[in-house]
Amino acid sequence: MKVALDTNAYSDFFRGVPSRVAVIRSATRIHVPLIVLGELRAGFAAGNREAENLATFESFLSRPRVSVLRLDEETTEHYARIFLQLRKIGMAIPTNDLWIAALAIQHDLELCTSDGHFQEVDGLRLC
Repeated sequence: MKVALDTNAYSDFFRGVPSRVAVIRSATRIHVPLIVLGELRAGFAAGNREAENLATFESFLSRPRVSVLRLDEETTEHYARIFLQLRKIGMAIPTNDLWIAALAIQHDLELCTSDGHFQEVDGLRLC
């Protein structure tokens, strides 16, 4: 199984949430969207243990089965489609989450998240 992590999934994993630990440990590939990278770094900077959290995160990113997903032109096409689909049903989700969903769909990944609004995105698989 190949997965993309939302910010809350990474946090759940390191807090030891059993369901999240099981999914991440069994994944063959773990992808961290660039947007999640930014959200996590911002959270670390605002917290009391920035250096410790950043060191743990850097160690996580250095694992062979972990990679960072970057945006490209194709991502913008998925973003636009998702934006329009949600607009038609009157659903707004945070802009960062639109980008995360676009990357997961583009790369055919299951998105690990606790955010319920992702359930509204057509074609997005969740774990």
